[in-house]
Amino acid sequence: MENRKIGVALLGLGTVGLGTYKVLKAQKDEMIHKIGTELELRRILVRNKAKAAAKVDDPELITDNIEDVLQDGDVQIVIELIGGMEPARTYIEAALRAGKHVVTANKDLIAADHGKLLDLAKQNHCDLMFEAAVAGAIPVITPLKQSLAANHLSEVMGIVNGTTNFILTKMAQEGMEFDEALALATELGYAEADPTADVEGLDAGRKVAIMASIAFNSRVSFEDVTTEGITGISANDIRYAKEMGCCIKLIGMAHSDGSSVEAYVAPMLIPQGHPLASVNDSYNAVFVRGDAVDNAMFLGRGAGELPTASAVVGDVFEVARNIRHGCCGRISCTCYKNLPIVPMDEVCSRYFLRVEVEDRIGVLAEMTDVFARHRVSVEQIIQKQKKGEFAEIVVITDKVREGDFKRAVKCIADKSGTRGIRSTIRVYTQG
Repeated sequence: MENRKIGVALLGLGTVGLGTYKVLKAQKDEMIHKIGTELELRRILVRNKAKAAAKVDDPELITDNIEDVLQDGDVQIVIELIGGMEPARTYIEAALRAGKHVVTANKDLIAADHGKLLDLAKQNHCDLMFEAAVAGAIPVITPLKQSLAANHLSEVMGIVNGTTNFILTKMAQEGMEFDEALALATELGYAEADPTADVEGLDAGRKVAIMASIAFNSRVSFEDVTTEGITGISANDIRYAKEMGCCIKLIGMAHSDGSSVEAYVAPMLIPQGHPLASVNDSYNAVFVRGDAVDNAMFLGRGAGELPTASAVVGDVFEVARNIRHGCCGRISCTCYKNLPIVPMDEVCSRYFLRVEVEDRIGVLAEMTDVFARHRVSVEQIIQKQKKGEFAEIVVITDKVREGDFKRAVKCIADKSGTRGIRSTIRVYTQG
């Protein structure tokens, strides 16, 4: 095994695929020292062979037939960077059944089917690695599975979508409204032509499902994660958050007390003293709390050609080491528990509520009565500004059940003196 090369196939030559190709080439002379053997790129699977041929130095490796990969006995590691559910799932399953190890960055597929795929990998004595599926270049999956395995983790939360973090940063630093900041993100290439998955929290939700499953040793799928985006955040919300000593971030949150799991994505007021508050622009960060480690945070580039390729090739190197030492499949699925997911109505949070009401005597008393009837404890109520016959009121609650808070807000919205509920945003509270 010392001198035998390990064959690799690359599925997909898009942004991350091309980045992975470049990193593998750049590491060619270092591989023998880092992993004790060489990696030989043998196949590159694409849809458009002519287009792909112009991107690489070795176009003879290009194919549009998956069987060229599956039937190549010298290909031991398959790198899936096609993305999406199909044909990626079919290709990964076929590769595992053929006894080939798989490295993927496919968050959609891993969030939905990581349990089934890991079981299939175990049955075939294969490795399935997916570090790049969460937070790009930032090491998160491996630390959760290995470095922090001696902990009972209670919280994994983070900024895991660079597009929304860029938008919120511009709103905070330059006073932009959401639409203006989104337009800038699109112009600079941070946002896709259809930004729905980012701005509605769907992308972050998939990453939360993956992190929660590993952190709490219990399978959490994307369908278990409640998602809320940032389209309703305004410059006023940002300004009021600053006055409270906070910033607003789109947070992917996973929490467990050991008997159940909470998993959701939502905009959140974060105190300026929290490590996540200083994470700006397109950077990502994941914050972890455990009984032994206390607090730890991982920070870096969460997307992009080379940052994501860094995580992909890191996994490839790890698989190659396992092949060389005959220890593949040593860490398979770690979900040995079956913890229930807490319904969102039962999740407890503090809330920031901004509401516009008639500027008359008795309105505040009516609001406090509604909160009391719905068991919502109020920390403070502040009148921020007047607009003719209306006043803008900001309410900060104590920790309350989400179901109780929603019912109280609906009741207030239905009052004749209410002009409109302008925003409701969670306020981060430890535990």
